[in-house]
Amino acid sequence: MDKIGQANEPGLRFAHVQEVRWGDLDALNHVNNSVYFRYIEEARVQLMQHMGLTLPSDYGAVLAHTALDFLRPLLYPASIRVIIELVRIGRSSLELNVYVQDAADETIVYARGKNVLVATDRHGVSRPWMSREIEALQATLT
Repeated sequence: MDKIGQANEPGLRFAHVQEVRWGDLDALNHVNNSVYFRYIEEARVQLMQHMGLTLPSDYGAVLAHTALDFLRPLLYPASIRVIIELVRIGRSSLELNVYVQDAADETIVYARGKNVLVATDRHGVSRPWMSREIEALQATLT
């Protein structure tokens, strides 16, 4: 098995639970579409922190692509679980599926999409993933 090893197995996941806030609602009384991206952003930050990657740092990752399909309205009050699922680790990229689902019932999915992260140095220049980052990702995903 190469240095990516288990961490490159599609389907490995990280989950983060959050509460929907009253201020997340729009005029139609459901969570505004733009807020879903904030939920997913928070889950990505939590993933990085669980991996031991903190900012500011000389190394990080930038969001190079994001897409989201909205499947059903999310109403207040609610607890949600954001799932980040590994699709592929490239030389400098990390492709992820993302899901926003009900925290109590995983069959209720409010949105699903994709994120692509690119490893960068502090100047924003793409760089290969370091073996310690891959190992930390492997230890964090289940």
